[in-house]
Amino acid sequence: MGRTVLSFYLDDTSPYDRPADAFKTFLDYVSAEGIKGESSVILGSGAGTYGLLSRPTTGLQRAYIEQLHRAFECGVDAHMELMTHGGLFDFAKGCVPEGAVHEGLWLHEPEVSLDAYQSYFGHILAEGERIGVRFTGVTWPGCSCEACEKGYAKLRQSPEYGVNPNVWKALLNLAKAGRFRGPTVPCFTLSEHTELKLMAGEGGYGVYDFPPNARDRFGIWENSPEHVDADYYITEDGESGRIVELVRAGAPYCLFYAHWQGLNPATGVGWKAFTQVIARIRKHLGDRVVWMRPSEYTDQCHRQARARRSEEKST
Repeated sequence: MGRTVLSFYLDDTSPYDRPADAFKTFLDYVSAEGIKGESSVILGSGAGTYGLLSRPTTGLQRAYIEQLHRAFECGVDAHMELMTHGGLFDFAKGCVPEGAVHEGLWLHEPEVSLDAYQSYFGHILAEGERIGVRFTGVTWPGCSCEACEKGYAKLRQSPEYGVNPNVWKALLNLAKAGRFRGPTVPCFTLSEHTELKLMAGEGGYGVYDFPPNARDRFGIWENSPEHVDADYYITEDGESGRIVELVRAGAPYCLFYAHWQGLNPATGVGWKAFTQVIARIRKHLGDRVVWMRPSEYTDQCHRQARARRSEEKST
């Protein structure tokens, strides 16, 4: 099409510590503007205080779930940042055991089996299905606690450091079983990859590492004004900025990421900058970009790659 695909990741999304209608306001805006991206759903976030989101007990949880049901049609994918964005959840006991390894680190541990990953991801998908949420992909639940920092430092000493290959195989198996919403599973893992890469595939199914190529300048997880800069993406005159740079270079996509703490419409210091960026894109780049959810883009790329291989075989 000759246009750059635009999309976004919105990490750390949750209903807690925000007005009940914050996520609704966000979805209403996304839908009205015709933009598309992803917002994480962390089913075990706040479980110790509020209980599991998949077993709602408060009006706040129920209001959020109601909005999750319309998110996909509004243009927003749902990614799991695993179950808790913290320690591994014990599904048999219904809690995070004391001292449990954190999920992000666990994805990198080389000794974890395919069955262990597939079982854990399968439980999360089942918890989502319980409340009508169908996941499209996975986002790495980052953590900088002392235990994780020491764990990553130790793992980095190995030349094979990275996400355990069994993670990709487990996700592929679950996609083939129809457990994800679509045939491809986009992932955001903060890996060494700098462009879209197929990590596991079979036939019409694929798991992709889909790294952002634009940073979070909407306040990040600190919800700090010093990390807000609309001009980083596109200046008021539309002449410069990371998005402009990628579009002019003919990049296939521009994927930026943000955090709910800074972007949410109720208390986020980056919400105004976000709406400014969207308005500037519409004004200056409207005919040179097309918005897609991450899963739409990976679905398209996977179909195109299969068509190319089929064509090559026939010639």
